Amino acid sequence: MSMKASELIQLLPKRVRIVEKIKETPDTYSITLKHLEEKAFPEFMPGQFAMLYRFGAGEVPISISSDPADTRRITFTVRGIGWVTNALVSSRVGDVLGFRGPYGSHWPVDEAEGKDVVIVAGGLGLAPLRPVIYHIMANREKFGEVHVLYGARTPKDLLYRREFRSWSRKLNLLLTVDKGDSRWKKHVGVVTTLFKYVELDPEKTIAMVCGPEIMMRFTIMELQKRNISSDKIYISMERHMKCGVRVCGKCQFGPYFICRDGPVFRFDKIERYFWVKEV
Repeated sequence: MSMKASELIQLLPKRVRIVEKIKETPDTYSITLKHLEEKAFPEFMPGQFAMLYRFGAGEVPISISSDPADTRRITFTVRGIGWVTNALVSSRVGDVLGFRGPYGSHWPVDEAEGKDVVIVAGGLGLAPLRPVIYHIMANREKFGEVHVLYGARTPKDLLYRREFRSWSRKLNLLLTVDKGDSRWKKHVGVVTTLFKYVELDPEKTIAMVCGPEIMMRFTIMELQKRNISSDKIYISMERHMKCGVRVCGKCQFGPYFICRDGPVFRFDKIERYFWVKEV
C-alpha cells in the first residue's frame, strides 16, 4: 500500500501539552491534553484511539477515554507497562507530547438509540467504554435500560471511582472485584457473576464489551446463554499496533487489521477467528 507525500505529512504528530494528570490506580494515570497548534482536537467517536508520541521514547496507540462532546481537551488513560507507556505516565503537567488521530472504528452508539444497553468492562477495559457512558448520560432519554457491569482485581484497581456516584444516578452500575478488603461492601467475583443481577431482553439489547481477552470470552458466552445474538454484541480487540493506518501489518487479525478495521468489531464479523487460540 503506497502513500503520497501529502498523506504522509498528515501522519506526522501534532504537538499537544499535558494540562492535567490524575492517578487512577497505582500504575495507571489519566492524562488530559490541549492542542498547541489548533484550537480543538478532531471530533472522535466513542471507542476510537489515537497515537501518542513521547519524544525520546516512541509512539503507542491509546484509546480515547474522554467526553466526545468536548473537543477542546482530550483524555487518555494509560497504564505503565512498557517503555513508551512508562515514559507517558512519568510525564508531568506542562510536558509536550505528539498526537495523531483519531483512528479506528467505534461503538454503535447511534444504533443503540431506542434500545437497552449492557456495557461490560474488565480492568483497563473501562477506558474505551467511558466515552459511551458520557454519551449516554448526556442523551439519557434516547436509550432504554442501561447496565454497566465493571470488574477489577482489587478495589484499588477500579478506574474513575470519583465518577461512580454520578453514573449511578442515571445508569445501573454494578461493581465487583476479584479480591476485596475490609472496606469493600460490594460484590466479589469475576465480572460475569454480575449477570445474575440484571434482566436482559434479547430482542432489544445491544452489548458492548472490553477487557482482557479471557474475560471477553466468558462474557460473550454469558451473553449468548441469554440469547443475545452475535450481531448485537460488540467487542474492542487489542493487538500490537505500530502505525495506526494499516501499513506495517503488525495488528493483523485473520483478514482484518485492528488499527483500520477495528478496534471495535461486531462479534459476528470476527466470531470464527475469535475462538482460535493463535491466528
